[in-house]
Amino acid sequence: MRLTFLGTGAAGGVPLWGCGCAVCSRARIDVSVVRRPNCAVIEAGEVRLLLDAGVMNVAEQFPMGALSAILVTHFHVDHVQGLFHLRWGEGELDVYAPHDAEGCADLYKYPGPLKFKHLSKFDAFWVGDVRITPVPLVHSKPTLGYCIEHDGARLAYLSDCRELPPATATFLQEWKPHTICLDCAYPPGTEGMRNHFDLPEAIALSQNHPDSDIVLMHIGHRLDEWLLAHPDALPEGVTMAHDGETLICIGKP
Repeated sequence: MRLTFLGTGAAGGVPLWGCGCAVCSRARIDVSVVRRPNCAVIEAGEVRLLLDAGVMNVAEQFPMGALSAILVTHFHVDHVQGLFHLRWGEGELDVYAPHDAEGCADLYKYPGPLKFKHLSKFDAFWVGDVRITPVPLVHSKPTLGYCIEHDGARLAYLSDCRELPPATATFLQEWKPHTICLDCAYPPGTEGMRNHFDLPEAIALSQNHPDSDIVLMHIGHRLDEWLLAHPDALPEGVTMAHDGETLICIGKP
């Protein structure tokens, strides 16, 4: 099972418009540190799944027939804006998503070829030979993470959350993912209302999963900037995702 990050950034991305911090200034001349809206594609056997559609060129990257389905974590614009181009196309494409009466703008009213299928938490389903279990996350809109299993490999994709509900935490402990892709937008010491993990919270969660590879995503520019000054802050087994990076998830004994 292979996951490729199309984007790894928080809503503002990197570089953040108008920001002159070291990270954003560098990103304007060095594409390797750019962070586009957080989304990814998973390939497992004959199945190809798009996890969110935050990048705007989804229709160009994935022509008709290239995707088995799309999994939407939630309906904030930075996670579904790529769908707005697809809906003018032809054919049919299944889009699995949480129950959200509002959706985003008029996607529900004018879905075009997008066939929205609303999921129930912990109610597993199959796309080809890939088993997917949606798990609830705590965010500002109804949000699901996806626990994806193929050929013995288990990957949890947990984007956009400020905490895990107890039932989700228990499920993960029992399911024992080999890889956890985890929301982490903020550096230590971030004050005020937050709908995303900060780094200490993400590291604390990683300690509950010592046998899992933890890959942090949905990164804000302030976290990138903080890590420039603290290059040894990440413990063993915790890494930062980057745009274009590919992870190989293989089942372990």
